[in-house]
Amino acid sequence: MKQTALSFLSAILLSAAASYASDEKLVTCSSAIKLTHIESGSKYYLLSDDRQLQSGSGQQLVTAVENNRTPDGLWQIREAHDSPVCDAGTPIRCGDVIRLMHVGTGRNLHTHGIKSPLSNQHEVTGFGSGQGEGDSGDNWTVVCESGGDFCKGGRYWVRDQ
Repeated sequence: MKQTALSFLSAILLSAAASYASDEKLVTCSSAIKLTHIESGSKYYLLSDDRQLQSGSGQQLVTAVENNRTPDGLWQIREAHDSPVCDAGTPIRCGDVIRLMHVGTGRNLHTHGIKSPLSNQHEVTGFGSGQGEGDSGDNWTVVCESGGDFCKGGRYWVRDQ
């Protein structure tokens, strides 16, 4: 599955290069965000660092942890693989395809057909050259649930804090 929905994640916007139409709650291109797991009550945050998986793909480890203060949980919103550059401050629309680059390592949040040794579901890793480069397995589709907390008028992805 090359594009996976972000409906199970919420974003906490930490910084943005610009705001759009005076609405600072919009998630924008180049924003650095933390991602939480909604089904756990936003108790767990997506984290990565330079460690490699010892099985499966052997790519960069991505996991969920309770520590929301670590800088290892920052992800920068970028344009989709092989797409035009997304200018800083451009609001992310529902349905947009994006990449999430790990701020600390420069690798992209990635999925592919390899099964996770822990969950037996699709493995999610950090992938790429460390410069934000990768492939279409780095693409994620922003899904905004109608009337949900993370969409504005069903059109834009908004932060929760």
